Amino acid sequence: MTKSVQANGQDAGTSYKVALLVLAILYFMLGFITVLNDTLVPFFKEGFNLSYSQSSLVQFYFYLTYGLISIPAGRMVDRIGYKNGMVAGFSIAAVGAFLFYPASIFHEYFLFLISLFIVAIGIVLLQVSANPYITVLGPASSAASRLTLIQGVGSMGTTLAPVFGAHFILAKISESSGSEALVKPYLFIGTGLLLIGLLVFWIKLPVVESREHSADEEKEKVNLLGLLKKFPNLRFGIIALFMYVGAEVSIGTYLTNYIADRLEISESAANFYLTYYWGGMLVGRFLGAFFLQRFASHRILFIMALLSTSLVLLSTWSTGVFSIWAMVAVGLCNAIMFATIFSLSVRGLGAHTGTASGMLSTAIVGGAILTYVQGVLRDLYSWEIAFLPCVLAYIVIMWFGLTVGKKNAEEVVSI
Repeated sequence: MTKSVQANGQDAGTSYKVALLVLAILYFMLGFITVLNDTLVPFFKEGFNLSYSQSSLVQFYFYLTYGLISIPAGRMVDRIGYKNGMVAGFSIAAVGAFLFYPASIFHEYFLFLISLFIVAIGIVLLQVSANPYITVLGPASSAASRLTLIQGVGSMGTTLAPVFGAHFILAKISESSGSEALVKPYLFIGTGLLLIGLLVFWIKLPVVESREHSADEEKEKVNLLGLLKKFPNLRFGIIALFMYVGAEVSIGTYLTNYIADRLEISESAANFYLTYYWGGMLVGRFLGAFFLQRFASHRILFIMALLSTSLVLLSTWSTGVFSIWAMVAVGLCNAIMFATIFSLSVRGLGAHTGTASGMLSTAIVGGAILTYVQGVLRDLYSWEIAFLPCVLAYIVIMWFGLTVGKKNAEEVVSI
């Protein structure tokens, strides 16, 4: 059980407003840094003369951390607290960003991958610290609105990152030698992360006590395998979330190269379309919040997955501008999938929800696996074949919404 220690009077209101502002900045940086990887993939591909599968290692090592670090990071945050977890996350991510400077001097791809891996460790720690902190930061009745607001700010970061990347990174690749174009942007990012970390360290945030477990909760604990056997919605939810993150990241990763090939334009020009892809998720998130209050979540999930499947197939088997906008429109459909899959997966788990959340977080490693598979397929075949893993991913999500999600919803209604 998690509970907050509230202040009194006007100080409490000010304290919570400051905390929400800090979390908004945190989520903006999370979204910005994560999506900036979509710019690094075409940059490294051209700068180091890499294949698609080799350039996809940017996403592979970044998202691999979710599979390796999520559960240990959660245990660490339980020990040191949410605030210290955020400070540690910002500090580690800043170190990774600063390491781009020596990596650029030596112009070695593997050094950049190591730097990104360190950045990703910090990002995972930030998410593990911030996500539960938001939910307990104030009344439970307004937790959903707080989370929606903060995620909306995060989507602003994902929308602006492609513009930043196109102007300050991809546009400079022909003007700089080696990988010098990355030095200033990542020194700027590292400095920003460090300053925000110091801000979080120095300001007074509402104190949230470490998680406590009642005797009943301790008695109900089961091992991870037992939990998967007992709750099929969690078992299949992990698979669905793995597929979703894989598809979302794969499309974002290769969209620049895909558009450049289809329209025969530069990577810098093509990268601007990423703004519309991630911007679609920003718009879709708020539209989704409206519709999810009025219609069954598993039905909306099924419809959005069906639309995504259709759009990917239409894009890859058509040509010209229509092909591009069909793929970009998938971002709008993606907007509600993560939250919907997550909520359906943990529904009815009670005291096991915290453990299940950590298990679901490891499914984000799908962003590493599917992206690499798509890169290999593109090296060997064509874009039409390379996007088939995304089609498969959305079909799995359709199945989850139509069967597991529906059954889960019916059980809740019967209760």
